[in-house]
Amino acid sequence: MVGEDKMRISWITEDSGSPATVKYGTSPGSYPFSANGETTKYRYILYKSGEIHNVVIGPLKPNTVYYYICGPFTSPEFNFKTPPAGFPIKFAVVGDLGQTDWTTSTLDHISKSNYDVMLLPGDLSYADTMQSLWDSFGRLVEPLSSHRPWMVTQGNHEVEKIPILHSQSFTSYNARWLMPFEQSGSTSNLYYSFEVSGLHIIMLGSYTDFGPGSAQYNWLKNDLNKIDRKKTPWLIVIVHAPWYNSNTAHQGEYESYGMKSSMEDLLFKARVDIVFAGHVHAYERFTRVYKDKANNCGPIYITIGDGGNREGLASKYQDPKPDISIFREASFGHGELDVVNATHAQWSWHRNDDDEAVVADTIWITNPSCTL
Repeated sequence: MVGEDKMRISWITEDSGSPATVKYGTSPGSYPFSANGETTKYRYILYKSGEIHNVVIGPLKPNTVYYYICGPFTSPEFNFKTPPAGFPIKFAVVGDLGQTDWTTSTLDHISKSNYDVMLLPGDLSYADTMQSLWDSFGRLVEPLSSHRPWMVTQGNHEVEKIPILHSQSFTSYNARWLMPFEQSGSTSNLYYSFEVSGLHIIMLGSYTDFGPGSAQYNWLKNDLNKIDRKKTPWLIVIVHAPWYNSNTAHQGEYESYGMKSSMEDLLFKARVDIVFAGHVHAYERFTRVYKDKANNCGPIYITIGDGGNREGLASKYQDPKPDISIFREASFGHGELDVVNATHAQWSWHRNDDDEAVVADTIWITNPSCTL
């Protein structure tokens, strides 16, 4: 999604000279509208990417199905539905996807959920410098990512920095997954915000500078100050490395405790409703928390890094379970956030058991009655 009524279509071709053009319309086989974009490519050591095309189309009507084809127009016809103008709206949420059989199962379950927007808190392809795996990941997710908007942020597996050989971080991620950062006043594709159907959603970067005085910190502070809670009563934040985590995996990492120390006060003062994270390959839901204690005015923290990665599940939890941790389970799955209206939303976590989407955890969430 780009702004209130536009969508960015991204695709890759092997052949050079293919036009960065999308033709689209509201009826199958009929494309009265057309838009042009730009084509880029990148190198990663010996790897040369295909032609990466990015085209922004619109203005688009809300809650409408559009049919489109991409240059050179020998492509199949795709279609997507724009999000609704207001409530209700449904989000699919999943982190640490990878490219395993579990990933395929997770994507299959998500495809049946009739979601409006996908939120992905980092660790997409698990290419880990093997650039061909970015291409195979694109083919794997294409049936879903061509059908609904995917809004993502980066994780540690997107860094792909190798001393001497490739000194730049996030080369592949930034080239392939271009997010609308400029529209929110950000100067980096690694952190941005957007608004959709009554929600303000902030995507933070766990693996770029986040300390007080950093560009990301200053941007976040300014972005929070601009929010109109009458227009967007719900405020959601996405990170990769969780700030709250009772799993034994990924304890003591600076990306978690350093970012929490720097930014938790900002999120609390802004009355953020939910903070989603990935990184830990398991599911965990906390109560509303601030400064490690239950607080009715703090955000609900949810770890959803169980999409299906090749590293397996993080199956060991700290014992005893902290009082602020409400539900935790080491299973692959995905989450769904149904925002019903300005005050009520339902969150559910669906684990992948026996190839069936089992609803294992569900709660109703209400906006806290705390003074802003």
